[in-house]
Amino acid sequence: MTDDAGELTEAEAANRLMRLAKEITRHDKLYHDRDAPEISDAAYDALVRENREIEARFPQLVRADSPSKRLGAAPTSALAKVAHARPMLSLDNAFSDEEVLEFVRRVRRFLNVPEEEPVVLTAEPKIDGLSCSLRYERGRLVLAATRGDGTVGEDVTANVRTIGDIPQHISAAPDLLEVRGEVYMSKADFEALNERQEASGGKIFANPRNAAAGSLRQKDPGITAARPLRFLAHGWGELSEPLATMQLLAMKRLEKLGFPVSDLLKRCETVGEALEHYRKIEHERAELPYDIDGVVYKVGRLDWQERLGFVGRAPRWGIAHKFPAEKAETTLEAIDIQVGRTGKLTPVGRLTPVGVGGVIVQNVTLHNRDEIQRLGLRIGDRVRIQRAGDVIPQVVENLTRDELRPAYEFPARCPMCNSEAVAEEGEVDVRCTGGLICPAQRFERLRHFVSRGALDIEGLGEKSIAEFIDLGWLNSPADIFRLRDHRDELVGREGWKEKSVDNLLAAIEAKRQPDGPRFLFGLGIRHVGIVTARDLLKCFGTVEELRRAAMADGGELELSSVQGVGPVVAEALVDFFHEAHNREALDDLLSEVVPKPFVSDARETEWTGKTIVFTGSLETMSRDEAKAQAERLGARPAGSVSAKTDLVVAGPGAGSKLKKAEELGIRVINEAEWAQIVAGA
Repeated sequence: MTDDAGELTEAEAANRLMRLAKEITRHDKLYHDRDAPEISDAAYDALVRENREIEARFPQLVRADSPSKRLGAAPTSALAKVAHARPMLSLDNAFSDEEVLEFVRRVRRFLNVPEEEPVVLTAEPKIDGLSCSLRYERGRLVLAATRGDGTVGEDVTANVRTIGDIPQHISAAPDLLEVRGEVYMSKADFEALNERQEASGGKIFANPRNAAAGSLRQKDPGITAARPLRFLAHGWGELSEPLATMQLLAMKRLEKLGFPVSDLLKRCETVGEALEHYRKIEHERAELPYDIDGVVYKVGRLDWQERLGFVGRAPRWGIAHKFPAEKAETTLEAIDIQVGRTGKLTPVGRLTPVGVGGVIVQNVTLHNRDEIQRLGLRIGDRVRIQRAGDVIPQVVENLTRDELRPAYEFPARCPMCNSEAVAEEGEVDVRCTGGLICPAQRFERLRHFVSRGALDIEGLGEKSIAEFIDLGWLNSPADIFRLRDHRDELVGREGWKEKSVDNLLAAIEAKRQPDGPRFLFGLGIRHVGIVTARDLLKCFGTVEELRRAAMADGGELELSSVQGVGPVVAEALVDFFHEAHNREALDDLLSEVVPKPFVSDARETEWTGKTIVFTGSLETMSRDEAKAQAERLGARPAGSVSAKTDLVVAGPGAGSKLKKAEELGIRVINEAEWAQIVAGA
């Protein structure tokens, strides 16, 4: 137990457990559900360890929502949910040789094994990937699922069928066999994927684990198929008959059936031999083709595993011996500000190059303005950095924060376009308000402006936008309507023929009188979606009138009083129109297009003011048409089901929204019944 845990009073311990429960839950969701961890594995493990130690000191304070009582995070994505026949539990962690020795001592005590009898173990690398279960019935793969919260995971069968390492059919296997392992991405494949993503303007992944998780949990199997995923088996779940009598023999049988198994899996006759293998793997870690964050030990005899069983959320027969975070000391030479596609200002520390775990580190993420303040960082500080779990290096300690040195001032203006950079109330991220004119946001803003939900300009896709930006033809939305000036230059370029160029220019010309709400939505003002855009124009009629209101004294109050528009949206609108750059870009755009004034065709019906959700596949109309019908009835279409929902229209394939509606007792109808409502209104 740490000294801090021992010094806490009961009141302090209760308060700390409450905070730890909230913090660990948030990080669980970021890691398991969003594949976007904010802290390293080592930092997360420290939080879990602190929680466990305080609970051991104050068992009467263990909370109902204690992290020690759950595993991971409940799946919340659009993928279908599936219950595990046997829970997919997690291993407890050991951080020292002594903790591994104590693990073996616990096994001996529980089974009453005499000291002279060996406790044989297996030892293998702990791959940092996404846990996955593969269910085979009579040799055929019938189901693949992620771990989820250990009890319920996500159905990823279609995606798993695209992974070459995973056999679709096996022979000479038990009639029912559930193989468990890790889906991962090799280091080389990860680097190549990020290069392709960067070249195409796609998402850049932070590390191979995030890339693997994000790729496996796609709704479109085609995306998964295009990603270089691999699989490594480490165990099993439900079986119709035993695989073997020993852990190693069972794993060898899985290997013969066609499942990849680590070539570093080893039988260890003693705990000393297991620790020796741990050090061998740690030494070779940097050279391995995949990321690992420790070594897993399992009791070798399967009858002993059966007797040992589980305690809480972990088996008594296994433990993960985690590697310590790799650290080094160096000097912070500069802090640069990078501007992302959404306008987020991210500080990056430039370091005196230093080796950490076989890798030369020169740059380190500083996350945001609050992190710089928390660490008290200034140019010239001596800092300690770490690479934990092979994630992006980060600063963990400022070694010279007590030295007199000018404080670092986070920029109040965007370094790319000189627009104001602000953080909304309650947010830590500082964002550029330059929107339409910021070069860093140019591609994303233009892509959004022509997207299906906005102006919907057919033929002007991401590849074309990137090409025209590189040529210097596109700098702002208004330039889209001046592409006709480049017709002769475009004809004959690779991929462009006279007909395709004329089709594109015709599609652009057809949008010179765009729908008002779509136009407003296309401007990319933060928090202004298509529904909010309609609400605003229902009140103000035109974008010019909306700008007048935003620029007027008391503009935030006037805007926030609009039904469906709150103070957060009002503040975003005022910030947007406050920037002269944005007003100039908008004026330039309005010199090329004339948005139609918004005219509501809604009528007073029994559905006026009601909230309607459409889910599943609609067979006779598009989702946009259905929402438009709802609006004409005076209803408000929503994207999610809540207690405030009045009606759910469910088509084939409806999933979680339908289930939630049924749980809440909300009226559910099909598409034909909805058509009758529209016709009779």
